Amino acid sequence: MVVTNKEWLAGTGAVLLGVIGDPIAHSKSPVMHQAALEALGLPGFYVPMHVKTGQVKDAIAGIKALGFRGINVTIPHKLEVIPHLDHLDETALRIGAVNTIVNDQGVLTGYNTDGIGYVRSLKEEAAPDLKGKKIVVLGAGGAARGIIYALSLENPDRIYVANRTVDKAEAMAAEWKDLADIRGISMMQLPECLKDADILINTTSVGMHPNMADTPVDTDLIPQGIVVSDLIYNPLQTKLLAESAQKGCVVHGGLGMFVNQGAYALEYWTGLPAPVAAMRNAVLKDMGE
Repeated sequence: MVVTNKEWLAGTGAVLLGVIGDPIAHSKSPVMHQAALEALGLPGFYVPMHVKTGQVKDAIAGIKALGFRGINVTIPHKLEVIPHLDHLDETALRIGAVNTIVNDQGVLTGYNTDGIGYVRSLKEEAAPDLKGKKIVVLGAGGAARGIIYALSLENPDRIYVANRTVDKAEAMAAEWKDLADIRGISMMQLPECLKDADILINTTSVGMHPNMADTPVDTDLIPQGIVVSDLIYNPLQTKLLAESAQKGCVVHGGLGMFVNQGAYALEYWTGLPAPVAAMRNAVLKDMGE
């Protein structure tokens, strides 16, 4: 762990945490982490901060100046924050995207908990064994990088990365060709690759609140009975998942990943075991579930 629990907690007052993104109003991170702090008995605050592209450098400087213990980073800043950090852990360095920053007395270290949080959730809830699976991933952005890197360590048969800008997908596939059979494809090639897919994963924001009528792919192309996973957790069941469930697919929403990545982040900040049940319950309660 990055902190020594007793020494750090003994010297702190209120713990300042937060999340930066654009947009940010939809995020349930404040609800989840505030509940976690209360469950741990730690005085503190977790605040959402709307940071637009071009303001990231100033925002990171503000994190230092205001004494934040750490922050989460969400769309679209997971790559943009990197030049403004002092260190990256090995996973974040390899992925090239950061979703968690820890502030150790002005020294900022970036981590990526998206991938490990996602794979843990996928295996627990939908696909216990990923070995030998053909996986199609929609999107090649910052979130996708963490997911694909973590998936590549599970010995899949093949990973297809489908993106509107095929050059971006191909570059990602080439970058990690030493880890797994990863192939970048265009959206035009997607229908053919879906025919023998075992798992389809949406890492894009298509279908997220408030644009909940959208889907990232025509669900008529999805084979019956496969695993369909969506990183979006608001709404809990996207249109993609609802229509896939009607086809007999095993569907997996983004709540588990969201909670797990948050739990790993909280442990980096505090050195304490995350109260996962309290975190999940807080999100569900806030969403009226």
